[in-house]
Amino acid sequence: MGTVATSADEIAGERRQLINVAYRLLGSVTEAEDAVQDAYARWYGLPPSRREEIRSPGAWLTTVTSRICLDRLGSARARRERYVGAWLPEPLPDCTEWDHAGGAGPTGRADPADQIVLDESVSMAFLVVLESMTPAERVAFVLHEVFRYPFAEIADVLGRTPAACKQLAASARRRVAVASAPVPAGQADVVRHVKEAWESRDIPALVGLLNPAAVMTADGGGMVGTVLRPVEGGARIAQYMVAIAEMAPGLELLERSVNGVPGLVARRGGVVVTVASFDVADGRVSRIWAVRNPEKLRPWAQEG
Repeated sequence: MGTVATSADEIAGERRQLINVAYRLLGSVTEAEDAVQDAYARWYGLPPSRREEIRSPGAWLTTVTSRICLDRLGSARARRERYVGAWLPEPLPDCTEWDHAGGAGPTGRADPADQIVLDESVSMAFLVVLESMTPAERVAFVLHEVFRYPFAEIADVLGRTPAACKQLAASARRRVAVASAPVPAGQADVVRHVKEAWESRDIPALVGLLNPAAVMTADGGGMVGTVLRPVEGGARIAQYMVAIAEMAPGLELLERSVNGVPGLVARRGGVVVTVASFDVADGRVSRIWAVRNPEKLRPWAQEG
C-alpha cells in the first residue's frame, strides 16, 4: 500500500457513514455508537506508521466497524433470549419535525440518531426482517444491497469467499422482498385516521382501519407495562388500544415520522412514552410496532 497522510478531520468525517452502517447492522442507536467508538479507538491505537500505510482509512474503519457489529450480533442473540417480551429495533425521529412543532424537540446535545439517513433501509418493517437473518446474512446484505460494497470487501469482513458472501446476500434478499416495498402513498392518511379513532375511543372505527389479521408487537423491555406477546387480530388490537387510552388520561398523540415513515408518538406530561410504527397495505394497517422501553426512546427525549 502507498503512504497517505490522513488528517484528524478526515477521519472524523467518516463518523456519519459508520453510524449509518452500524445502525442498520445492529438496530440500536446506542449499540451503533458504541461500535463506532470502538472502531475509532482501534484506529488511534495503531502506530502512526501503520496508519500512514492505510490508503483508505474510511474503508478500514468500515471493515472494522462491520466486524465489531458481526461479533455483537452473535452475542445479541443470546441477550435477546433473556429479554423480557419482544425485542424491537430502536425507533428514529426526524428531528426537523420536532424543530417545526412549536419549538419542543429532542435535546440540543449531539445525538448519533441525527446522523442516520432516513430511507427505506431503516423502516421498522425492514429492520424487523433484518432481525430474522443470521449475523453473516445481515452483514452481507446490508453492506452490498444498501451501501453497495463489493463482495471482495465483504469477504474481508466475514472471513469468507466472495462467492459465499454473494450467496448470503441472495438468501437475505429473498426475505426482504415484501419489507422493501415502497411506503403506500396513503399511509399518512391511514395513520391520521387511526389517531383520530384512538383519541375518540372509537372501537368500530379502529376495527375498520385494521386488517382482520393485523398483528401488534410491543417492546417494553420489562421496564414498563405492556403485552409480552404479540396481539393478533384487528378487533383485539382495537380493544387493547382503547383500553390503553382509558388507563392513561392526558395521553397526547402526535403524527410524526418514525424511521422515515408516517407513525404516531404518544406523549404524557411532555415526555414521549410510546413510539408506534405502522405497516399499511391496501388502505389498512397490517402491522403495528410499539416501542415503550424508555432506554430505546432516548432520541425522542423532550426538553422541559
